[in-house]
Amino acid sequence: MSDNSQTSPRFGPATGVGSLPGQDAREAAKTATGSFEDFPFLPELPARGPGADMIGRTAGMLVELYARVEPSGWRLGDRPGRDTKRARAWLGEDLDALEEFTQGYEGPLKVQAVGPWTLAAALELRGGEAVLSDPGACRDLAASLAEGLRLHLAELRRRVPGARPVLQLDEPSLTAVLRGQVRTASGYRTHRAVDRQVVEATLREVAGVQDGGPVVVHSCAPDVPFALLRRAGVAGVSFDFSLLTERDDDAIGEAVEGGTRLFAGVVPGTDSALSDPAGSVMGVRTLWRRLGLRPELLAEAVTVTPACGLAGASPEYARRALAHCVRAARSLADNPE
Repeated sequence: MSDNSQTSPRFGPATGVGSLPGQDAREAAKTATGSFEDFPFLPELPARGPGADMIGRTAGMLVELYARVEPSGWRLGDRPGRDTKRARAWLGEDLDALEEFTQGYEGPLKVQAVGPWTLAAALELRGGEAVLSDPGACRDLAASLAEGLRLHLAELRRRVPGARPVLQLDEPSLTAVLRGQVRTASGYRTHRAVDRQVVEATLREVAGVQDGGPVVVHSCAPDVPFALLRRAGVAGVSFDFSLLTERDDDAIGEAVEGGTRLFAGVVPGTDSALSDPAGSVMGVRTLWRRLGLRPELLAEAVTVTPACGLAGASPEYARRALAHCVRAARSLADNPE
């Protein structure tokens, strides 16, 4: 376990993305803390049903905004109903389990929530259209999310006093929002692209709840906007490494040189044959050489993760995948060349 001095790292060498299979909070917390002794995370268990899914879980954190499940998805309503209460109860259960398995822990501890733009694309207004369709509603949602995250982080610090929270914002829809590719309720049209400066400013506002602590943005979609995320002030970007193309090279090189941590998703998120650990990070080494970056920077700049959440994996594979991330990270540190 890391010490809690000012010189100790903000991130560990490997961690999970967020979701795990199954419905047992204690088993999930045991897996997440046991796999990553120096960078555990708060697991999410979407198999429990609505409210444990990523949108419902984050909707349950909102302050003075409430959502309920409709046949079309999560919709904002006037008061907290059964779905909000269930989401909050499951989050409380997950925090109880995490607290149990992090007694005495000191070091980085990651929690995940859906970011403001993916949430705006997924949550519906009362009329059934996405929050994304209304700029004023987007601003209200971001403010509510920021306040909810502030409370969530305070609760985490209270339960695990030695932890230094790392906040991960899940933004799989971010590129679609920027490109105007999010479909309207009818499915026949798409919402207008949101101005990049508005997207950046909103992300900066929500990330500001960390008061200088690190924020990571995760997206397992192609074309992650690395440069925009850096400008928004995030400390790390989490992505599916297999989706990178050489078009991303310049942005990644600039990110690394600017001190941005890369959360490289190199281990498949669903049941697959796993290569040897060195093979899993071969692409990272190749990228490093292509960019002309110093090999000794690798362990300082990269955290190894699965490509995406593990909710669709078997429990046995999920445990193997997390252990594989740790071994792959060790291979990077031991043999950076």
